[in-house]
Amino acid sequence: MDIHAYVVDHVDAPFRWEELTVDEPGPGEAVVKIVATGLCHTDLYTQAGNMPLPLPGVLGHEGAGIVTKIGAGVENVAVGDHVVIGWPFCGKCRNCIRGEHRYCLHAGELLTGGHRFEGPHAGESAYARKDGSSVSGHFFGQSSFADYSLVTASQLVVVDESVPLELAGPLACGITTGAGAVLNTANPGPGQSVVVYGVGAVGLGAIMAARNSAAATIIAVDLHDSRLKLAEHFGATHTINSGKEDSLERIREITGGAADYALECTGVIAVLEEAIEAIGMLGTCLLIGGAPTDARFSADHMRTLFGKRIVGTLGGSRTSQEMIPALLALWKAGRFPFDELVRTYPMAEIEQAIRDTHSGEVIKAVLTLE
Repeated sequence: MDIHAYVVDHVDAPFRWEELTVDEPGPGEAVVKIVATGLCHTDLYTQAGNMPLPLPGVLGHEGAGIVTKIGAGVENVAVGDHVVIGWPFCGKCRNCIRGEHRYCLHAGELLTGGHRFEGPHAGESAYARKDGSSVSGHFFGQSSFADYSLVTASQLVVVDESVPLELAGPLACGITTGAGAVLNTANPGPGQSVVVYGVGAVGLGAIMAARNSAAATIIAVDLHDSRLKLAEHFGATHTINSGKEDSLERIREITGGAADYALECTGVIAVLEEAIEAIGMLGTCLLIGGAPTDARFSADHMRTLFGKRIVGTLGGSRTSQEMIPALLALWKAGRFPFDELVRTYPMAEIEQAIRDTHSGEVIKAVLTLE
């Protein structure tokens, strides 16, 4: 079938709207008409060459839309369903069997391999230019910077038609990544403290989730006062502008010595190393932000030996099928107002959305198609 999509030709190339062809859905696959898709920093990292998707390729991984076609054997969705395109997973490895789809042993290939994972055309991209040359697709199983997306049906999450799809899409990745890091990986106990470094979409998702937890102290650290005001609005009990004061000293003052949890959402190595210092014995530092491929960090051995935990977390852990409905239920109850982070742009205005994202003008840009 013929579609239109944004193609990135090579590292640092601009997004170019092109006509492509994509295969009809095979066994276990579905086609989704994209209504809205979030713009995530991961898309921009990949455009910059910091993730290994073969280029040229189609990015986008926070898509939501309407199922238009299904392949053989698909039973979990039907044509006409409103869906969020969640994370892909094999469903067969030891981690998938344990219900940890984010940590599928084939995650690297599924997220950035650029090709189908299973079926008669496994290892091949379903996307091509009109001249027949192949284009990488299947980015995070979806490549949703397009008007239609070919996906593995198992990753789809059906949502009620009353839910605006321009809000549902961002729950596929960024906002859920922050919220799930708190609710699933950290799960702070009564009276504990949580520090969030970097309060963009991921960090603010974490702040909102922490407000729904037993944590008593929620500290937001950022360089921008405007974002710190948002953090306070969404539940932070304390805010620190790390460009104006010593954030580590201030955290120790607020917590009486050390934080129980530090969530690093920036991917900046110097910030990560401070986050490790911010926690004390039996404290946990969660690695959430995406640093460039092959980045390394260091930690003091002796202080870490005394019970510190440094834990990586992907996509908020658990499954899209659990997390997306749960966060939508909290939103409907008025306890997770992530809609206040969203600004929509027509798909044609992707460059403006990128500029506003880089400048901090917008927290979560969402591209829409009629």
